[in-house]
Amino acid sequence: MTRSLHDQLIHDRVASRIWHRDPSVFRAADDPTVRAAVLNRLGWLDAPVTMRAALGSIDAVVAGARRDGLTHTCLLGMGGSSLCAEVLRHTGAAPGEADRFLVLDTTDERAVRAAAATLDPRHTLFLVASKSGTTIEVIALEAFFRDWVTQRLGDAAGRHFIAITDPDTALVTHAATHGYRHTFANPADIGGRFSALSLFGLVPAALLGLTPAALLDAAGTMAAACRSDDEDNPGLALGAFMADHARLGRDKLTILLPPPLATLGLWIEQLVAESTGKLGRGVLPVVDEPVGAPDGGLDDYGHDRAFVLVSDPDDDSAIPRRVALAAAGHPVLHLQSTPRDLGAEFFRWEFATAVAGLALDVNPFDEPNVREAKARTQALLDTPGPLRVEPPLVARDGVRGRSFRPDAPNPAGGFVAILDYLPADDRRPAVVTRVRQVIRRQARAATTYGTGPRYLHSTGQFHKGGTNAGVFLLLTAGDATTTPVPGAAYSFSLLKHAQALGDFDALCANGRHVIHFHIDDPSADFSAELERLLTQSLG
Repeated sequence: MTRSLHDQLIHDRVASRIWHRDPSVFRAADDPTVRAAVLNRLGWLDAPVTMRAALGSIDAVVAGARRDGLTHTCLLGMGGSSLCAEVLRHTGAAPGEADRFLVLDTTDERAVRAAAATLDPRHTLFLVASKSGTTIEVIALEAFFRDWVTQRLGDAAGRHFIAITDPDTALVTHAATHGYRHTFANPADIGGRFSALSLFGLVPAALLGLTPAALLDAAGTMAAACRSDDEDNPGLALGAFMADHARLGRDKLTILLPPPLATLGLWIEQLVAESTGKLGRGVLPVVDEPVGAPDGGLDDYGHDRAFVLVSDPDDDSAIPRRVALAAAGHPVLHLQSTPRDLGAEFFRWEFATAVAGLALDVNPFDEPNVREAKARTQALLDTPGPLRVEPPLVARDGVRGRSFRPDAPNPAGGFVAILDYLPADDRRPAVVTRVRQVIRRQARAATTYGTGPRYLHSTGQFHKGGTNAGVFLLLTAGDATTTPVPGAAYSFSLLKHAQALGDFDALCANGRHVIHFHIDDPSADFSAELERLLTQSLG
């Protein structure tokens, strides 16, 4: 009798081999260089234990900042360096602390200017988070706000900055040169998207009034449960569920979360998509999608879906949805969790993602297509003169646009990815919800939504390296202002536009179907235009 994937993973002792750092368990790591790189990315396994040594230092630095009147925090980061903090801010912050903690993970002119208009430099601590120390968005944001604080506070500006980075990066040197209050050196063997239980998550947790030790306690309990080679291993079960259904064509992992855990979906999205979306396969997380109706008749969901349904253990309201999804023929894994279990969920999903990657024969710890998009962006920034769009944008119903469609049609089981580089707007979430409902109704396709450039560090890897079944709708616009990046030959507006164009080129180079709309009028109602353009484009 053929074993299920879950049973095969148990039989092959995959869990214990991961814990013993057996490189042969990652079949994609046959090359000695890749094997060495994989072994240098497994520090997250021990984080619930090893990171306890840093708790005293974290408490002392945070207490010192508070004594000096730094009551507000602005985190400058991207991808795994910022999304964990965003989850913590929305999910468990102490009363009032969420409002005093801003996560700035964008190069959008409007967002940068709004932050500068809102923050008081005398009372703001800037948390500069970058594993590599060279993340272009973080470098630009740090340069802007350090210049902004220096103009107001002079030589005292450095005391308003803390760095979190790997040992011996350029950011370590930069922080020392500019008199940062403190630099936290994170273990180098913990990758960015697996860093929630490292200093990248624990320092923001402390600044949000949470207890970092409690996160590690919950994670430690889950880590112990993920050691066993049996069916009770929760991380192994989740990883097997993801990979098994992806191999069967149900690679749209639709995650349904209760309101208290809603933002956890953004962190899961970047972890799973960036880790598994390679070599033409992977798992595409679908988060924040409006809930459909799996009624067995007019089913909003296609047969390319698998569901992870998360609910509070004391709340039975999720059971009817689970039953309805199963009755409509969709595989459902039901997990129970609360905000108190965040540390456990971080570890469960990290372990499951490693398992899913090895089961899909990909290296879950690299991100080759993320680097590709970065290189194309840098090449555009290094080219003298204004940015050139190839092929040129052409007028279309008051908006300029272009498209690329490879000769080979996309296979069945497609999805629509909305890539939003438009200026920030508080109305955008409601508009995007309506657009995703219309697209699903018209195309019966899963939808994802990413704001640029943040998605480049998460789903951007899957977009270029995963299953070639997507239609990518990319939107850019002219900016009303141009804010220079201190020390650079470009503005935030130019940087964001180069990132959008670089990603368009990377998508085309990987044979993806892309439609690019550009709105020239900087005074336009961008949310209304987004809704109009996207609901019409697939009609």
